[in-house]
Amino acid sequence: MMTCEISSSTGRFDGRALASHARVVVRHAEPGDSEGLHAIFTDPDVMNWLVEVPYVPAAHTRKQVEESVSGRYMLVASGGERIVGALGLGSYPSPRLRHVGRIGPIAVSRSAQGLGVGSSLMRAALDLADNWLNLVRLELLVFTTNDPAVALYRKFGFEVEGTARAFGFQAGRYVDVHLMARVRLPGS
Repeated sequence: MMTCEISSSTGRFDGRALASHARVVVRHAEPGDSEGLHAIFTDPDVMNWLVEVPYVPAAHTRKQVEESVSGRYMLVASGGERIVGALGLGSYPSPRLRHVGRIGPIAVSRSAQGLGVGSSLMRAALDLADNWLNLVRLELLVFTTNDPAVALYRKFGFEVEGTARAFGFQAGRYVDVHLMARVRLPGS
């Protein structure tokens, strides 16, 4: 379990005033987290930036958490008793690609955006990837118009490697996505 301190003067967090130093705990998802994850992943403002479609049943989210696949991790960020963010991290099963990890989905509840939750999740994912899974390359996809997410990923060393035109479908139109990656070569 990784604990991170965040502070904010915005007062946004689950509709209640945020103390000057709120504690965000990042850990692996547990079956009891599925309701909180479902709330985040089905929020229309959050879903707009994900590749899923609306109206996913809660049973689908619960199954994803309960039946974790080998080599796949779902990290959650909690603020107090509430799940405020999530990040998926997986590696490829092929022996020649085991050094490559893929991040996604990553989502932060609307009420906790801008409070450092995404950074806490990224720090925990990079610690897991670098110090425990020995992943050399981490990659992700992000909508080109999601400036806050692109800035977050750049902050953690990800670079745009290419842009896939009309890769996603968002709000009734085809949109572009960036393939971003972070490469940590052995000895660096």
